[in-house]
Amino acid sequence: MATYITPTSGQTLPDITGGQLTQTNGDPVFPGTPFTGPLLAGNVFNSDGTGTLAGVGEQSGTANVGYVRMAQSCVITQATNTGTAGQFACPIVIPAQSQITSIKLMVTTAFTGTATTLGIGSSGSATAFTAANAVVTSGALGQVSITPGTGATQIGNWDNVGTQDVQIVVLSTNTGSGVGTLTVEYIQGINLAS
Repeated sequence: MATYITPTSGQTLPDITGGQLTQTNGDPVFPGTPFTGPLLAGNVFNSDGTGTLAGVGEQSGTANVGYVRMAQSCVITQATNTGTAGQFACPIVIPAQSQITSIKLMVTTAFTGTATTLGIGSSGSATAFTAANAVVTSGALGQVSITPGTGATQIGNWDNVGTQDVQIVVLSTNTGSGVGTLTVEYIQGINLAS
């Protein structure tokens, strides 16, 4: 049974509030359970030193705990919400030292104008996660898979977003009537860099 958490003195609830009778965009119908994370899962938490692998239901052997992949989504437009032409600041904030594993855009209204391309950046850098204009929507509906490309800066930022949270920003090549849902999947706080 789900329960709704009431904040005590000094606590605040996350911006996403579930359990709404009339949902606003981005709020789930059922209450969620907030965690500070990162979330870890597995049945052998600590290696026992034998080098053996656990069988079904066993809880000894070599540790097998892994990180749970997280996701955040927001609806973006080809227009602006920041005052800079074509720039759209998402409410997606990736926790520090996280690794981005996937970014996808579900285009629900075709992007228009002379160019139907965009780039994925952060509030600190418009080219943090892709080169400018690297994401091609082809002016069509459907899902677009986004990659960091071959730039060392973008690859490094996917591998580890850094020591501070980052807010995702989309910069369309030009303004237009395009709309889509951007989803960023990441492993919270894994703190790796190769």
